[in-house]
Amino acid sequence: MTGTDSNDERRPAGELEAAVLAALWAADGPLTPGQVQAGLARDLARTTVTTILTRLFDKGVVDRARHGRGFAYHPVQDAPGLTARRMHTELDRDADRESVLARFVAQLTPDDEQLLRQLLEGGDS
Repeated sequence: MTGTDSNDERRPAGELEAAVLAALWAADGPLTPGQVQAGLARDLARTTVTTILTRLFDKGVVDRARHGRGFAYHPVQDAPGLTARRMHTELDRDADRESVLARFVAQLTPDDEQLLRQLLEGGDS
């Protein structure tokens, strides 16, 4: 890898964060920025990976521990947990929770609606 990422500067931050998170989720334990960089399919500079990890840490999506002179990172939640967290964040942004939830439920597929009913009733899916 050459470590250049001039084309990646135009990519949405969410796309790069998702790639970094995927690498962390696939790992057996915490990873350093260099280890994350090596596990990515795209060619990003280590400084870019470090910046992404720092932003994810600041958002509370990953945690870190000292590893030599730097840090090793690990996700604080799995992918479904992160999605649920994002859903809560979006819900919290709107003052009219009832309308948001009503529209969300109205747009569910019949299968998803049935699953949601089972979950709300405390049954197994």
